[in-house]
Amino acid sequence: MNDLGSTVGPASTVGPASTRLVGRDRDLAFIHSFFGNSEVHGAALLLSGEAGVGKTAVLDAVATGALRDGVRVLRAAGVQFEADISYAGLNQLLVPLFDDFDVLDSVHRDALRVAVGIGGGPAPDRLLTSTAVLLLLRLISARTPLLLVIDDLPWLDRATNAVLGFVARRLVGSRIGFLAASRTGSDSFFESSGLTERRLEPLDDASSAELLALAHPDVSPAVRRRIAAEARGNPLALVELPMALSAEQRATLAAVPGVLPLSERLQAMFASRVAGLPDRSRQILLLAALEGTGDLAAVEAAASDRAGVDDLAPAEQNRLVTISTDNRRLSFRHPLIGSAVVELATAAERRRAHQALADVLGDQLERRAWHLGEAAVGRDETVAALLEEAAHRRLRRGDALGAVAALTRAAGLSPAASDESRRLAEAAYVGVDSGGELEDASRLLAGAQAHPTGQQSLHAAAASAFLLINRDGDIDTAYRLLVGAIESGEHGYDASDDALIEALHVLVLLCWYGGDPKLWEPLLAFVDRLTPKPPELLWVITQTFADPARTGAAALPRLTELIATVGDDPTRVIRVGTASVFPDRLGDFRWATRRLAEQGRAGTAPVRRHLGALMHLGLDYFHLGRWDDAAQLAAEGLTLCEEHDYRFFAWYFQYIQAAVAAAQGDAESSAALTEEIVRWATPRGTHGARFFACHARALAALGSGDFETAYQHACTLSPPGTVAPYVPIAMWGTMDLVEAAVRTGREKEAAAHAAAMRASSMAGLSPRLELLVLTCEALTTPGKAAVDLFERALSLPGPERWPFDVARVRLFYGDRLRRLRATTEGREQLAQALEAFQRLGAKPWVARTAAELRAGGQSAPTAVRPGAVTLTAQELQIAKLAATGLTNKQIAERLFLSHRTIGTHLYQIYPKLGITSRAALRDALSQLDTDEDD
Repeated sequence: MNDLGSTVGPASTVGPASTRLVGRDRDLAFIHSFFGNSEVHGAALLLSGEAGVGKTAVLDAVATGALRDGVRVLRAAGVQFEADISYAGLNQLLVPLFDDFDVLDSVHRDALRVAVGIGGGPAPDRLLTSTAVLLLLRLISARTPLLLVIDDLPWLDRATNAVLGFVARRLVGSRIGFLAASRTGSDSFFESSGLTERRLEPLDDASSAELLALAHPDVSPAVRRRIAAEARGNPLALVELPMALSAEQRATLAAVPGVLPLSERLQAMFASRVAGLPDRSRQILLLAALEGTGDLAAVEAAASDRAGVDDLAPAEQNRLVTISTDNRRLSFRHPLIGSAVVELATAAERRRAHQALADVLGDQLERRAWHLGEAAVGRDETVAALLEEAAHRRLRRGDALGAVAALTRAAGLSPAASDESRRLAEAAYVGVDSGGELEDASRLLAGAQAHPTGQQSLHAAAASAFLLINRDGDIDTAYRLLVGAIESGEHGYDASDDALIEALHVLVLLCWYGGDPKLWEPLLAFVDRLTPKPPELLWVITQTFADPARTGAAALPRLTELIATVGDDPTRVIRVGTASVFPDRLGDFRWATRRLAEQGRAGTAPVRRHLGALMHLGLDYFHLGRWDDAAQLAAEGLTLCEEHDYRFFAWYFQYIQAAVAAAQGDAESSAALTEEIVRWATPRGTHGARFFACHARALAALGSGDFETAYQHACTLSPPGTVAPYVPIAMWGTMDLVEAAVRTGREKEAAAHAAAMRASSMAGLSPRLELLVLTCEALTTPGKAAVDLFERALSLPGPERWPFDVARVRLFYGDRLRRLRATTEGREQLAQALEAFQRLGAKPWVARTAAELRAGGQSAPTAVRPGAVTLTAQELQIAKLAATGLTNKQIAERLFLSHRTIGTHLYQIYPKLGITSRAALRDALSQLDTDEDD
């Protein structure tokens, strides 16, 4: 296929201004790169895109370039009236090769002649025909490379589609290229799974302006801008829309009418077919288009005696709709047909149809509210209130964007300006808290704040605080804004006020991010003032998430009840998870968090909740010793943050990666990640993130044997002699501090810290934290008295849930036993520790344990060199491609993967190479090559 690669490059775009393809240089370059890949011989590529986006023009450009460079091009295009004629498309494709059929053996030649209609005999077997086509193409391509170009793939007959699908999967090693195009969303008999697909996107603003200027130089720039805005990058609309304007309008001498948006412009392709239908057919089609689900029963009920299912017959005959008799559902053959039906109806007809549908959907509040909203002529508080309730229902089941749409429509129907502002503010808050559409949320917030009452809305304040911290604002400013709004609000601290409770949940996070005990005082005072009492979930979070070392244990029975009733509301799942992080209870409802993550990947859960699920699973898996899974989830989270501009949350996933790297002995990667966290967090006052970085840094220093540095980082997290209040991760670093203090001769500080741990509520929070408490007591207890403490620690329930912590305890215990000359017992503990560390891939701890075993007179396997960088073959391939400057999408298309998979791999590669961005990839890979040579 290398012969073909030279035919479809940038040169293909060069030509006269009137014929040059505008805005498709990148697409043509991709096709050139795809077919020219020296590692691929024989390839198949599918182009897809909406109607009018220019698929045929791209095929023509590629074919022209191929012909110019000596490639033989075979073309076929789907034709609607031939779709039922078997092998009609194959006949069209192979006409130029009819005289070459004799290169085949008689069996394959005769079968192929019968299939394409130039021979007589019984219909050949499908496999025989497919094999004959493949053999023919391979034999012809031995003399000259071939390019098969197929347009309108869905309209090809079924038999041809089957043959082409067979051929497309068997081109490897040949000099044959396969390039086909189909409209996005269209049904086809062509089996495309496993083949590379390239979507042609609408033109960007610059290309749209260029195309308009080339196609319509007589149109004024102002009118061109108006047309470009309405066409939204669709080349067909850009070329044709100006033709509907008069000469005066094109020159701005007369007012330009309201131009249809792109989707409505494309409806003109179907409008004539719809306009010719009988009135009763159009009436029931309008109801079906507005009903949206295809439920014929609802459509019939709404139509009443005005129309019936029988009136759909003309639409079926014109191939506009299909009706399933099995489940009595109607579907439009193309979504734009339904849009054309709606566009051809008058505003009054659309309102009557919406009202009729609302009347028959009385038991479906959400759908009824939406139709009533569309039927409303003016502002209507009753309908607005129904839409608001529908929004809350959608939000409870995870449809954040649907909730935003319903709240926005409710705001538009609100007679009172204060209600309009309140609903817009809530829509903005839902957008930032769940939806993942931050720019839209900003616009909604601006609309809410345009009214004086919007400035005082708690939803507006919460949304503003979130946008502030996410867009390089500082925690302190966001905190003061939200506290001030709560203090000045007219809510009366009513615990049933949803806006107040949501604001308090946001304030919990701001206090935690800030990492300053003083921040919590107003929040806890607000919660105490709630009447008649705080909501259960909010109260438990304040006990187990704020300062759990002191207040968490008492709240555990109520946390257990919350876990037992966690349900499937995405917001509740994440908030129960928040309450469960430090009591180590995330595993108790891991199933719910996993389900939420899967829903997020499928696009059926809010982005923020998807991120929360990945955070909680990442932490859970780290403690479980599933470090590769934790790193994978962190990489997925970073990709999601980048795609949806949730830049604030990136540090959380970087911490998980840094902790995994530290535990595995990759000190350089861990250091690079924690440096990135600290550099980002410090100027913003996000001290909570800085504390997490300290934890990973202390762990990395312990792994590398730098106990003095480990001690300093552990002390930053929590001063010796106290479990830092309102810094819950300080509990996770307690054993690090005590170990580092003991190793550096600071017995007094170690003992003081162990005593502080014992005096706190840590031991009552979870078996893992009790393990840390007992172990630190043992480390600071001289002689044989420590043995009982170690035994108690190792007898706690569920040691398999904390394999890394338990293995560290066994290492300490084995060392103590060896020093007490209990050599046999010590070896047993060390052997178990070594096995666990090896299974985890904790290289530094493997080396330390092996050294302890050798000190006790027992041989041990050579420890793996800490910090060695190893990339899988696929990771190395991705890294090298990224280092050349290719985007994630370009790499994905080359390797037949999704762009999200590429992003996930890159975020796993960076820590391994000790870098934080793709800009450093080239140097890191060069260093990797040098290390391997050494």
